[in-house]
Order: sequence, then C-alpha cells, then structure tokens
Amino acid sequence: MQPDLPFQIEPEQPAAPAPGEFAWEDRIEFVRVRRARRYILRVRPDGSLRVTIPRAGSRAEATAFVARQIAWIARERARLRREQTPVRWTDGSIIRLDGNAVAIEIIHLAAGAVTRYGGRVVRVNNHADVRAEIERDMRQLARERLVPRLHELAAQYGLTISRVTIRNQRSRWGSCSRARAIALNFRLVQMPPEVCDYVLIHELMHLRQQNHGPRFWGLVEQACPSYRDAERWLRVHGRTLF
Repeated sequence: MQPDLPFQIEPEQPAAPAPGEFAWEDRIEFVRVRRARRYILRVRPDGSLRVTIPRAGSRAEATAFVARQIAWIARERARLRREQTPVRWTDGSIIRLDGNAVAIEIIHLAAGAVTRYGGRVVRVNNHADVRAEIERDMRQLARERLVPRLHELAAQYGLTISRVTIRNQRSRWGSCSRARAIALNFRLVQMPPEVCDYVLIHELMHLRQQNHGPRFWGLVEQACPSYRDAERWLRVHGRTLF
C-alpha cells in the first residue's frame, strides 16, 4: 500500500552536481498524481526519496523543488536513522499487538527462557535476541491471521487472489501486483483490527483498480466507510511499530 500512484516517471541521472548542489546519486522516484495540488517530497525509511508531481507540474520543477530541500532531507534521514536504531528489548519493554500496548515479560529458566507478550509465549535461549524471537513469532501470527482474513474479505467482495505472502517491508503496509498477488507487512498484526482490515481492503480494491484515482478511492470508501480514520491512525502511529 502506497499513497497515490497512477504511474511512475523513472528519474534520469543528471551530470555531477557542483559543490553545494543536491547529490543526485540518491534514489529518487518521481510520481505524477492527477489529484495532487502541490509538489510533495517524502523520505522513505530506507532513505530513498519519493516526489509527487501535481497534474500541472513538470519534471524540471520537481527537480528544483527537491534541490531546495537538501537541509530538510538530511535532517529527516538523520531522524529516521535514530528511530530505526534497534533497541534491545528487556523485561518490561512495551510493544504493540492489536493496537494495544503490551509489556514483554521475560522469565529465565535453567534450560533457557520464556518470553510472554499479549498472551503469547515464546521460548528463547537465555542469550538469544528477544526482539528477533518475538519478530519471528509475530510473522507466524501474521500468517495465521492475515492470510485467512484476506481470503475471507476477498470472497465477501467477489474477488480472487493468486497468491498471498507475508513480508518484512519497511516502506509499505502491503502491495498488489497485476498478477493478483498480494504481499502484506507482518506488522499489520500490531494495528487495531479495523485498521488492519482497511489495509487488506485497500489492497483488494487494487484488484479492481490498479491506480489511486477517484474510482479507486470510491471503491475503498464503499467497502470501508471509515477508511479516513484508519489512514489517520497510520499517519500518527505507523512509525511506532517495530
């Protein structure tokens, strides 16, 4: 799931910049969005850039817009690096499950350790990385929950899916290919159920409309009238999911 993406414009690689100019070796995706009213720049979690070009905009103006944001891009990347620095989880660390804050409980035993979170139990080695073990368990939980729920919703809307995969995606909650294959981020199980359902419905509606035009959003609203509330939750809390 990405914001509006009617079609992409592959960036060219201009000549090397003069001192003080923007470093064009950065990965930049230019996307024209017909309903956009202004240029929008986003720094993805991996540090790459996404530039939204409004209907009446141009590549040249978009390029100049990015070049004026050098200082902001550097600050945003630094902030993302700080947020993405892994924190070693200990007894009492807080994570999310089903939208709720839950505490991790680590019980040390002679033969290893048991970690509990949100009613789930994960056995780990005393020296194991608790975070990695919980992530592994949460991916399994995502497979158990999300795959059948997606098929349930697909049947409800008369849609067919060719394949469902659970991934560790850093910049998308989900994606839908033209081959009718849907990929879902395992972190969806950390969201409230209604927000998770919105993401699933969002991807399913791409089976009917690939782009993010008015028809697509009409389909989403028809299937999920409260989708704006879900979008708001994602904007506010999405970055807090590990």
